[in-house]
Amino acid sequence: MSKLKDSNVPLMILIVNMFIAQMGVGLIIPILPKFVQDFGVSNATLGYLVSSMGFTQFLFSPLAGKWADQYGRKIIIVTGIGLFSVSQYLFGVADALWLLYISRLIGGIGIAFTTPAITAYVADVTTEENRGKSLGWIGAAMSFGVVIGPGIGGFLSEYDLRLPFYVASAASAFAMAASFLLLPETLSREKQLLTRNSLGKSENLSSQLALSFKAPYFYLLVLIFILTFGLVSVEVVFGLYVDAKYGYTPKEIAILLTIGVLMGVLVQALLIDWLLRRFGEKSVINMSLILSAASLALMLLPGDFWYILFVTTLHIGFTSILRPAIHTLLSKMAGEEQGFVAGISNTYTSLGIIIGPSIAGILFDIHINLPYLFGVTLILVSLAIPALVIKKEKLAA
Repeated sequence: MSKLKDSNVPLMILIVNMFIAQMGVGLIIPILPKFVQDFGVSNATLGYLVSSMGFTQFLFSPLAGKWADQYGRKIIIVTGIGLFSVSQYLFGVADALWLLYISRLIGGIGIAFTTPAITAYVADVTTEENRGKSLGWIGAAMSFGVVIGPGIGGFLSEYDLRLPFYVASAASAFAMAASFLLLPETLSREKQLLTRNSLGKSENLSSQLALSFKAPYFYLLVLIFILTFGLVSVEVVFGLYVDAKYGYTPKEIAILLTIGVLMGVLVQALLIDWLLRRFGEKSVINMSLILSAASLALMLLPGDFWYILFVTTLHIGFTSILRPAIHTLLSKMAGEEQGFVAGISNTYTSLGIIIGPSIAGILFDIHINLPYLFGVTLILVSLAIPALVIKKEKLAA
C-alpha cells in the first residue's frame, strides 16, 4: 500500500473512527447520573458502571492488538467500531441495570479493538518521518471527541435522555460501514500467517504482559502507565479541587477544562510533527515531563480564575505532547509487531485508568493538595526512566 503522504483517505477514516469512539465515551458523562436515577442505584454502583468499560478494555487490549497482527488491521477496526455501535444502542434501550453493565462491557471491548488497530494501521501507512504527525492527528481526534462528547450529550438529552446514545450508535454504524467499504487492508496475507505462527502460543493476558516485561520498549510502557495514572489521578479530582479551594461553579470548571483540552488538541494537531523532527522523541518526552510537572506544581499556588486557567492550559498542553511522542517512539521500536505493541500499550493505559481514580479519591480525602503533590512526584519519578535508559544505551554502545 502507498504511504500516507500519497493518500489521506485512510487517515481521515481513522480520525473519524477515533473521534466517534471517544465522543461516545464522553457524551455519557453529563447524562449518566440522571439516567441511572430511574434504576434507583447508589453512587458506588454508578462508579462501578463507569469503570466497567475500563475493565474489559484492559482485558481485551493486548489480545486485540495481537489479533490485528495475525488477521489484519481492517477486520479488527470494523469489529471494534461495530461493537461500540451495539453497546451505545443497548445503553439507550436498557430497562434494567444488568443491561447497562452489558452495554458498558461491550463498549470496553469495542474501544480495546479500535484503538490499537488504528495505531498499528497508522504505523503501516506512514514513514518514520511523518508518523509523529499522523499520530498527533489521531491523538487530537481522541482529545476533541472527549471534549465535545459531554456537550453533545447534554444538548441532545434536552430532547430525550436516550437520544445521545442512539445518535452515537448511528454514527458508529456509519463509521463501521465507511471503514468496511473504503479502508484498504495494510497487512499482507503472508505477514498475517507468519505472525500467527510466531505469536500463536501466547493467547492469554498474563502471557502477553509477561512478554512485555522482557521487551526492549518496556520502559515506554511503564511511562504510559505512570503518565495515565498520574493524569487520571489529577483529572478525577480537578472539579472537586477548584470547587473546594475557590468555589468555582460547574460552568467555570467546564470552561477551564474545555479551553485546556482544546489547547491540547491544537498542540497535537499542529506542533507534534515539528517538535519530533526538531528535537527527537526522547528529548521531547524529557522536556514535556519536566514542564508538565512544573505546571502541575503551579496549580497549588493560589490565584484568580485567569491564573488557574493559564496553568491548567499549560499542563494539559504539555501532557498532550507526551502521548504521541511516546507512541511514535514505541511504534519505531515495535518492528513487525505493531498491533501487539499498540494493544499492550492500551492495556497499560487501562491499568492507569482503573487504579488512578481510587488513589486520587483516597488522597483527596486526606488533604485536597495531596493528589497534585502525588502527581508531581509521579511525573518526576517517570522522568528518571528515559534518563536511565539513555545512560544504559550509552554504556552498551
